[in-house]
Amino acid sequence: MTSRKKNYTDNILFSISDLDQCVMCPDDQYANVERSHCFPKAVTFLAYADPLGVALACMALGLSALTALLLGIFVKYQHTPIAKANNCTLSYILLVSLFLCFLCSLLFLGHPTTARCLLQQITFGILFTVAVSSVLAKTITVLLAFHLTAPGRRVKGLLLSGTPKVIIPICSIFQLILCGFWLGMSPPFVERDAHSEHGHIIIVCNKGSITAFYCVLGYLGCLAIASFIVAFLGRNLPDTFNEAKFLTFSMLVFCSVWLTFLPVYHSTKGKIMVAVEVFSILASSAGLLGCIFIPKCYIILLRPDRNILQKFKSTNQP
Repeated sequence: MTSRKKNYTDNILFSISDLDQCVMCPDDQYANVERSHCFPKAVTFLAYADPLGVALACMALGLSALTALLLGIFVKYQHTPIAKANNCTLSYILLVSLFLCFLCSLLFLGHPTTARCLLQQITFGILFTVAVSSVLAKTITVLLAFHLTAPGRRVKGLLLSGTPKVIIPICSIFQLILCGFWLGMSPPFVERDAHSEHGHIIIVCNKGSITAFYCVLGYLGCLAIASFIVAFLGRNLPDTFNEAKFLTFSMLVFCSVWLTFLPVYHSTKGKIMVAVEVFSILASSAGLLGCIFIPKCYIILLRPDRNILQKFKSTNQP
């Protein structure tokens, strides 16, 4: 009888009265080792109380607090040369979007609901679009400021009129349209996975349309690659207040995180799959925050002798 039991799945229950017959346990139950009784499966999800959930929540809250601190520093020192040279408005938009990106990762923790599943992906897609398009606007501003303002007034007028800032709403509206198609075609929904782990029912958010999900992710990738290329073109510009090198490295980190995310995400299931997505959100956002703003805050707070207009002019003179 023992050899016969191995030919059945864990959900098959043998009848004690008649060994030639067997019944399948319901999806929300599993059979014991002796295959004589069905027991209810434990419902599980990536909760805030889980060690993994606690670690991710602490990371999200800690990074959001750091972002708020850096935003406060930039607001306080907004009249200094380094803050002005890095375009205060774009810096504020990027810092606020990163602050919200860190907080949006908390939507992936806790008991999944229909509203939470919808907000997860839509909020993630739009906030990251604002952040990456802000980086793209900053890189274009750097090139205009150092390369294209001298030859003619027309390009200088584009820079002074704030034309690079138009990139942010345009890119965000296009991403919003993609998200609208996603919600209209096949929106995310709550899924009960009763087969990935023996004895457990894992509640997760199903992406709905995988095609729409990868369209949103692919669009972010295109923006990131465009930002990387533009920043790479300005890597050899004067260093003192030029953030092109930092922007280049930040987008390299961003792209590396999400390229690593794809194979790891598809090789995991259940709570670990959700944790991988949350960690990718935190890591890519932290890469943008650290590479772009930490060096500037270091100069503002610890090297004020370099945060002077005379230093800026002397370094950028031919």
